[in-house]
Amino acid sequence: MFADEALDTVSVQSLWRKSHEAAQESKGCQTQMFRSAESEVQVISTTISSTQTELQEQATEQLIQQNQDEPEPPGLKDFLQQVEDMVVRELMKNVKSHAFDGFQASWEDHSQRVLLIHSLQHPGAKEKGLHVTSVSWSCTGSVIACAYGRIDNGDWSNEKSCVCTWNLDRRGLHHSQADLVIDVPTAVTALCCHPNQPSLIAGGLYSGEVVIWDTSQTQDSVVAQTGLSADSHRDPVYQVSWVPLQKKGEFGVLSACSGGRVLLWTVGFEQGSFVQKAAYAVLQQQVPHSSSRFKARSNSTVGITSMALSPWDSDTFLVGSEGGLLLRCSFSSQTLAATAFEGQNATLRAPAVFSFRPRSGPVHSIHCSPFHRNLFVSGSTDGLVHLHSLLQASPLLSLRVSDSYIFQVQWSPTRPLVFAAATGKGEVQMFDLSHRSLRAAATIEQGDADQAATCLAFNCQKPHLLAVGKTDGTVNIWQLSADLMEQSPREISQLEKIANQVAE
Repeated sequence: MFADEALDTVSVQSLWRKSHEAAQESKGCQTQMFRSAESEVQVISTTISSTQTELQEQATEQLIQQNQDEPEPPGLKDFLQQVEDMVVRELMKNVKSHAFDGFQASWEDHSQRVLLIHSLQHPGAKEKGLHVTSVSWSCTGSVIACAYGRIDNGDWSNEKSCVCTWNLDRRGLHHSQADLVIDVPTAVTALCCHPNQPSLIAGGLYSGEVVIWDTSQTQDSVVAQTGLSADSHRDPVYQVSWVPLQKKGEFGVLSACSGGRVLLWTVGFEQGSFVQKAAYAVLQQQVPHSSSRFKARSNSTVGITSMALSPWDSDTFLVGSEGGLLLRCSFSSQTLAATAFEGQNATLRAPAVFSFRPRSGPVHSIHCSPFHRNLFVSGSTDGLVHLHSLLQASPLLSLRVSDSYIFQVQWSPTRPLVFAAATGKGEVQMFDLSHRSLRAAATIEQGDADQAATCLAFNCQKPHLLAVGKTDGTVNIWQLSADLMEQSPREISQLEKIANQVAE
């Protein structure tokens, strides 16, 4: 009995052991197969990549070996030895030569020297047939301000006008809808954005008033206005400019009118008014002797049509007149005007200290060079642009720009030898004085030749942009190529040579 029980126990233990071993074998087989399959796939992928690399290296080695096995061209070694000394001598000459100093290769395609990127219009001005009379860039270079009026109306007019602004950096820019429209009761004849504050714009009106607008104010944008009085202008204001005052950071407004008066104003923004700081009158009998043919026995005034401030000398400004006079003036002049205007309370001084050779027609525009203290350009109705030196009466150079009027001329803010001129035929001619030819370096044609280009403005902050206003009410924004805005190394020295010329 005990023997049978012992036998049964052994049989049970044997069966349990075999079952446990079978389970271990089954589990182990499953794991081994899984790991083997995963490992083999990864190894095969790595092996293929390695094989491709080896094939590329072998192909490169074969190509190098093939080139080395090719026979050397006959006589090549002897030739190189013969010319070695001569080549070395020429290379040493080139190292010491200065023939190509300052040369810069231009790889740009000059067929696209200018490109029209925006054509801005205000429908209200277009419906009234108003002309663009002035354009000015904000100090940030992002906003273009545009004045509307008429250039063909010599009589007093009560026709309403406006000033419009467009922000070219605005995502939702509308070419036919201005960001801001300021209604003005009369034609706007001059415009100038503040040099430091982007929201302030000074303007001159046909009525003789000078106004400052603040574009950040949504209700009433007029922050100062001269009004009509005996001490203010009584004739159309054709030029306004911001002038730095003695206190750092403060600016006044200088205005000039066709009645012969130049007035300097300080602005009381808190009171919303102008205060007259200085007053000047240009009279024919006090014009310097170099323009004796314009001298008159009477005390008639010189109608001012253009004005420019010297960026180099805070005491100097230039004026051009309806009769072709071109005068250098001084703010510090103590000469009293020969006559007083009716009702005038302020003391008037005669500012003219030097006269340049007169033009044959009204001088529409003057602009001083930002790169040389003695140079400026002028444009008039005779179709010529004259390059002047402040030290000589006769022009250094005269360029025939157009058979029509020249309405505005302006130096490039980045190219010392480049300036642009807006013409009565609708073209803008750009001249580069570094070229031997006196022909225009580039011509911007704006469609209908019957629509004059009345004004233009380079963008000092973004020099690749040029704004041009026309009599059809449009303001075109042109993009200039690199060769029209990037200064070459020797350009300043070339400008200095031109300035040192003696006028004929």
